[in-house]
Amino acid sequence: MPEEIIPSTNIGVVGHVDHGKTTLVNALTGVWTDRHSEEMKRGISIRLGYADAVFYKCKKCPGPEGFTTKPECPRCGGEAEPVRAVSFVDAPGHETLMATMLSGSALMDGAMLVISASEHCPQPQTKEHLMALELVGIKRIVIVQNKIDVVTQKDAVRNYEEIKAFVKGTIAENAPIIPVSAQKDINVWALLQALDETIPEPSRKPEADPIMLIARSFDVNKPGCSWKDVKGGVVGGSLIRGVINDGDEIEIRPGIQSQVENKIRWDPIVTKVTEIHKGQKKVHIATPGGLLAIGTKLDPAITKSDMLSGQVLGHVGKLPPVWDKMWFSVRLMERVVGANSELDIEPLKAREPLMLSVGTAVTVGLVTNTKKDAAEVTLKRPVCAEIGSPIAISRQVGGRWRLIGMGMLIE
Repeated sequence: MPEEIIPSTNIGVVGHVDHGKTTLVNALTGVWTDRHSEEMKRGISIRLGYADAVFYKCKKCPGPEGFTTKPECPRCGGEAEPVRAVSFVDAPGHETLMATMLSGSALMDGAMLVISASEHCPQPQTKEHLMALELVGIKRIVIVQNKIDVVTQKDAVRNYEEIKAFVKGTIAENAPIIPVSAQKDINVWALLQALDETIPEPSRKPEADPIMLIARSFDVNKPGCSWKDVKGGVVGGSLIRGVINDGDEIEIRPGIQSQVENKIRWDPIVTKVTEIHKGQKKVHIATPGGLLAIGTKLDPAITKSDMLSGQVLGHVGKLPPVWDKMWFSVRLMERVVGANSELDIEPLKAREPLMLSVGTAVTVGLVTNTKKDAAEVTLKRPVCAEIGSPIAISRQVGGRWRLIGMGMLIE
């Protein structure tokens, strides 16, 4: 990655299972984001995947065909100039992993909705993911009609018309539809142009108190390494505002669970930044946008296996409150999407369990009180969030958690 360009925009990759999302990210970045052993075994994404890419423009090739992700133009072999860098957030498409997709949506500035040309459109999670994007307010969308290499031209055109009919009246009605083959690297230049034009770099607030949404956490030490070489735990995610410097003292909330006199409490974690990685390179300052990894002095046992995912990182004493009970406004959809049979959505009821996605946190809560267009919920696992934070609401329908609406934290 060129020294002067660091990713500052996060682009989500969403859609139905097995429509080629991870293959598409690999075509754009050269990185296969399914790294977990179970993902490799089952052939599907289970956790959020991340990869960075630089958009280049050939100095010789005019028009959109000059776009590439390589410093050398694949068409004329000439030199290409770096235009911008982005981070891709690869979300799982399986219906049982909707919560993971919703947590990833908190990091997205825009999204690619990937739809396979080899299947009827829409598939269940195609509908559910588009609805999720609409509810969380992601308006900048590029539709990718993938796998055009495995269908006839006639079938590809028919599928294209199905996509147009599907998105009519939705937030993606005017989104560009780009036919590609991620497997054969066909028409990728057109996709790069559409992403560049449709999802510009958003405005940020670098002067504000920093808030980083943690989506992953790791123990980066290899088994059997010497105690002298042990590195502290690493957290990964995105800064939504502010900057964090190498050496800063930081706080993570809600923190670590402990039990005192039969009462469970959550204690914030205070530690120090030891290194920052962004855009596959080490930097001294983390700026808003893009995905980053922050090394800390934490015991790696605290960060292994995504144990800190869903938490919030910032300067000590400057983070939003932690809530174990909260009121939020409620805006329910008319019908459940994502299932083969779409049922009407009934109002929330007292004592009903809900799954709530707040930022990158996913928690289960019990409804304790309801009013018109609002509900109070007691959370099983607390969340750190600001007043006004959006909340995705899911309920159990047919043994699965299904997205039923959106809310906003009131108090």
